[in-house]
Amino acid sequence: MTLTALVLELEAKDADSLSDGLIEAGALSVTCEDAMAGTAAESFRVDELGDLTSWPPLRLTVMCRAQDDPTELLLRACRFANIAVPAHATRAIPDEDWVAKSMQQFAPIRASDRIWVVPTWHTPPEPDAINLILDPGLAFGTGSHPSTRLCLQWLERMIHGGETVLDYGCGSGILAIAALKLGARQAIGVDIDPDALAAARANAARNRADVEFFDGRSLPSVSSDLVVANILANPLKVLAPLLSAHCVRGGQLALAGVLSSQATDVESSYAPWVEFRERSETEGWVCLSGTRR
Repeated sequence: MTLTALVLELEAKDADSLSDGLIEAGALSVTCEDAMAGTAAESFRVDELGDLTSWPPLRLTVMCRAQDDPTELLLRACRFANIAVPAHATRAIPDEDWVAKSMQQFAPIRASDRIWVVPTWHTPPEPDAINLILDPGLAFGTGSHPSTRLCLQWLERMIHGGETVLDYGCGSGILAIAALKLGARQAIGVDIDPDALAAARANAARNRADVEFFDGRSLPSVSSDLVVANILANPLKVLAPLLSAHCVRGGQLALAGVLSSQATDVESSYAPWVEFRERSETEGWVCLSGTRR
């Protein structure tokens, strides 16, 4: 799609109403920034409610279809907002394949010594590696986040063949799928988000991984050799009794989505059930792992 950008400056108090008028008149999008951004006069002032009227003069960049007249669009928007027409300029936006450009941002990711995460539009860099075919989508877990990579590395160390694995808060299903690829006998993924479960099932089918997925509210009673939960610190603390109960005695449990400053607090929540032995860390994120007592 060929586009035209309309650029104008105005007082902050008029930004909301004019933005609404521009969208109403047919603009594709409106972005807002400090008109002095990048200069010595740049400042940022915003009250505790985020009120735009406390900002300095603003610059609006309005994306329009090339076939639309941006000046006429602005005139209609100013009438809608009941303000004078501000000074403005237009510029053509080169015609690009925006879908292809977006796809270029996502390259294969080496998650561990043996595991790659590969979008569907790429050829696996190492065909003989364990290649998890996943595209970016609604569900968390594409290998780009440090906590996901830490969990994949933990699974690679812990799975020797024949284990049962529970992935609690499975998101995209990446950890459960990887577990089967690494040699686990059974993998179960659990989430409470219907969109995540739908994405996980699609990803498992794409990777020919026979993972069982359950809504967290209807999970049957299971005890697994390995339990992994890549969520966030506070939910992990609340789930401590439940996750510990799903891990067999002598089994291994890994907790991720935890910042280094939160690690000790999370460990203490599991102290009655888990003896922690290892703490892996990258980019400020931690994966805690230990043995079920």
